[in-house]
Amino acid sequence: MSKIHNFSAGPAILPQSAIDASVEALQNFSGTGLSLIEVSHRSKEYEAVVAEAVQLVKDILNLSADYEVVFLQGGASLQFDMIPMNFLPAGKTAGYVNTGVWAGRAVKEAKMFGDVNVLASSEDKNYSYIPKDYAIPEDLAYFHCTSNNTIYGTELFSFPKTNVPLICDMSSDIFSRPFDANQFDMIYAGAQKNMGPAGTTLVIIKKSLLEKANAKVPTMLNYKVHIDNGSMYNTPSVFAIFVCMHTLRWIKSMGLEAMEVRNKAKADLLYTEIDRNPLFVGTVAAEDRSRMNVNFVLTNKDLEESFLKYCKEKNLSGLKGHRSVGGLRASLYNALPIESVQALVDAMQEFEKANS
Repeated sequence: MSKIHNFSAGPAILPQSAIDASVEALQNFSGTGLSLIEVSHRSKEYEAVVAEAVQLVKDILNLSADYEVVFLQGGASLQFDMIPMNFLPAGKTAGYVNTGVWAGRAVKEAKMFGDVNVLASSEDKNYSYIPKDYAIPEDLAYFHCTSNNTIYGTELFSFPKTNVPLICDMSSDIFSRPFDANQFDMIYAGAQKNMGPAGTTLVIIKKSLLEKANAKVPTMLNYKVHIDNGSMYNTPSVFAIFVCMHTLRWIKSMGLEAMEVRNKAKADLLYTEIDRNPLFVGTVAAEDRSRMNVNFVLTNKDLEESFLKYCKEKNLSGLKGHRSVGGLRASLYNALPIESVQALVDAMQEFEKANS
């Protein structure tokens, strides 16, 4: 099969080592004679998988002993509800920044459970920038932000300093660069972009925040229940966590400093071509351009379908923009090699010559 360059926004490209290990485990998991997808999640062999995945998260992010790590289901979208159910008590207000579709959905869900103050929003310019210079009231129950906006292609490269509990959705840029994870009270991330396949969600919670959690929530939506049961209160996403473990092994072997160098090189290569090529234009404020999701459009929209067809012929996959915004989007997640980005740049240059 010809090599496919995978720019999909998620489920996304994975390191080959994780795919190879998964194929082997589907045949015979850890010498059990059973497939990974039929083995008991209570077996010692599989419990070791969850334990290693949790430890890898702690190691990679240099988390202190103040944090719990758990793998849940329901994607980041379920966290939009679990967070206010657990951490937004009556009479308190939660602060949110609205930087895109998923941040907006988090706001919408939180409003079902209590008072929400949208402290800043970039909706006025179609989410093409990250709001700055807003105040965070000291009396908030928590402050919520989204570090990378997959659909619109913006990214936070620094986080606000606040004494308010800081919660962040890092679904599409976690493990892509070094950052101080210990400044957060909670981090959550759907696995299907930088960490593994669809089916599990990473949640990291500071113990001091967990102590404030509302105990009167349904059992399946109670963070403490899942943590006390080691991600196994109910049957976990066995396959997804296994692939996450192998992806996390790969990330740890690279190191976040090297991962940032790798990701910055890919993003710089593509943004440089977008800025140079008269057929294309970026859609995001330059200082807020995401390294994970590069959004751009053709200056002549009539050429869009022709360009996408040309890309398909060149084995460039997943470049059509999200249905809500259109245009083009190239997702450059950790496992995407720079050779794939170069193939896209070459296609853009060839398309320019053919249509100049």
